[in-house]
Amino acid sequence: MMEPYTWIMHEYARQKALGPFVGECYDPVVVAHQFRNKRGLVLGNEAPGVMKRTSAFQKPQQFTTGLTHPEQNYGFRRWLSQNERWESPWVFTAIYENSNDPYEVLNTTVSDYVRLHMGIRLNQIAEKPVFVYNTWQPFLHNINEKLIFELADAAAECGAEEFIIDDGWQDSYGDWGIDKVKFPNGLKPVFDYIKSKGMKPGLWISLGAAESKSVVFKEHPEWLVRKADGSPISLHADFDKMYGWESYSMCMTTGWYDHIKGVILNLVKEHGLEYIKGDFAVVTGAYTTDKTRSGCHATNHVHKDRNESMLEMYQRTWQLFDDLHKEAPELFIDCTFETMGALQLIDLDMCKHAEGNWLSNFYERVPDGSLRVRNMSWWRSPVIPATAMVIGNQQFDDPQFELSLMSLNGSLPIVLGDPRKLSSGEKARMKSWADWMRKTQEKHDYMAFRQDLQGYGEPVEGSWDGFQRINTDTGSGGIVGIFRQGSVEPERKVTVKYLIPDSVYEVRKAPEGDIIIRTTGKDLAEKRFRC
Repeated sequence: MMEPYTWIMHEYARQKALGPFVGECYDPVVVAHQFRNKRGLVLGNEAPGVMKRTSAFQKPQQFTTGLTHPEQNYGFRRWLSQNERWESPWVFTAIYENSNDPYEVLNTTVSDYVRLHMGIRLNQIAEKPVFVYNTWQPFLHNINEKLIFELADAAAECGAEEFIIDDGWQDSYGDWGIDKVKFPNGLKPVFDYIKSKGMKPGLWISLGAAESKSVVFKEHPEWLVRKADGSPISLHADFDKMYGWESYSMCMTTGWYDHIKGVILNLVKEHGLEYIKGDFAVVTGAYTTDKTRSGCHATNHVHKDRNESMLEMYQRTWQLFDDLHKEAPELFIDCTFETMGALQLIDLDMCKHAEGNWLSNFYERVPDGSLRVRNMSWWRSPVIPATAMVIGNQQFDDPQFELSLMSLNGSLPIVLGDPRKLSSGEKARMKSWADWMRKTQEKHDYMAFRQDLQGYGEPVEGSWDGFQRINTDTGSGGIVGIFRQGSVEPERKVTVKYLIPDSVYEVRKAPEGDIIIRTTGKDLAEKRFRC
């Protein structure tokens, strides 16, 4: 008999252990661990976004996982005709025993399953990014050709490999033409210049927004997302209040799908686009407490009602990503938390269709911003592939930016700010880090992995924290990050797990390469060394 009070529940993000736990959550993986008998269950939910539901002990000894119930805020419904077949999103379970630590199951069995068997997009691209630059902060919409050329020069000197032009390049949400005042020669020469600097060009684009001034909005009112009263709505936010212009949401289950796919593929084929940051809401908004501001009530779309529309809108977005990849296999798609529909939301279903997710924005400078980056990475891994986590907005021109870069190495290093402000020496230092990251990635493919560092918990002020990214498929090595974060302890000792016991390894300090210790994988796992 397994009484509920003997169990501890862990959401996959492991923000806190809860016990006893009764209720439901929207996280993709939950671990229920019974410490008395050292056994437990892993419940994995691959439903998308706000459509997932996992519950525990709402009835004695009962766990459920899958889609939301009809009475919930984002209730699922599917209308089926006679003899029609329909396949739901998948779930998975794992049963384990004789484990003292439920987190070990996440670091090994669950992480391996996600990486090896779930078909995540990151495993399907030949070259994973290790150093991305984005223009949003501090420039916002205030960008132009001259500025981009200057930023490209400086970012290349720092070793950036991807250069993403954020919001402000377009003439309108919806038509997605190029603003000829800001970019009089179009984007093709801008992209060509970025490529000449050894970087891949990228763009921000909203996947489901159209301004009232756009041609597509005027010509296709039948594509609009509708409220219950039939009026159009922006699922994302009230743009007229935020920015002074009208913008509305277009439903992915309509002809809008082909329109936005054509826009993106044209940018790929005619301009050489290699990275898109797909933003804003397509199902529900991340910044509203009004749960009715979700789904589509239109009666002339594929879906029959609002409840049926939400899963359809998610799945059509995933189909958009798949279709883009068919014609542009190397296109890196960043599906933001705004597109996912909730703050800091990323999940397993998205990871099967998009390479990354702009997960959150931390504007604080070091040491607060870098701590929050590591904290977010710790919450969301190791179940979610770390390299899928794009965490903004740490900036190049922070006087202590190097600590942010080290922290960002626990996820996908993306940098904002104004690299023109760096001295030649500071740019050279950044370049040495970039070269080290690329060389280490090519040797170990560490960007496909991340594990908790034994003996170090959630990153908090006043305590040491850390992570490791060891290639457990090959055992060749990887990287380890260790951070003091204001601790009164001047030094700590570290062990590194998941290496080949009999192989000899060198632990070197990055990026200089100074040797710290040379010993076997067995010793690194069992004997702590000073850092």
